Amino acid sequence: MNTQFKKGILDLCILYVINEHEMYGFEIIEKLSTLLDVNENTIYPILRRLTEQELFETYTKVNPLGADRKYYRITQKGIEQMNTYLREWYQFIDNVNKILKEKSDE
Repeated sequence: MNTQFKKGILDLCILYVINEHEMYGFEIIEKLSTLLDVNENTIYPILRRLTEQELFETYTKVNPLGADRKYYRITQKGIEQMNTYLREWYQFIDNVNKILKEKSDE
């Protein structure tokens, strides 16, 4: 898959899963990697960038089993961006399906 295309889709996926509930980095990686080819080298830079863009805020929770964990919480700005990405994604998929249907009708 094209790297730029994948990067944009990952932004949407990360926003979406954190919108479902607050998560820490490795938890996000575990959730996404069950369906997508991602790892920490892919996800952590995106998390940093989205946090810098104020789409997330972070807080630390004590972990009784080890190091404290940095959790990500979506902001109102993040929700708005996620909704924009969702609209764009569904429009994109709809248009691709129209193109593919036209091709199959020939």
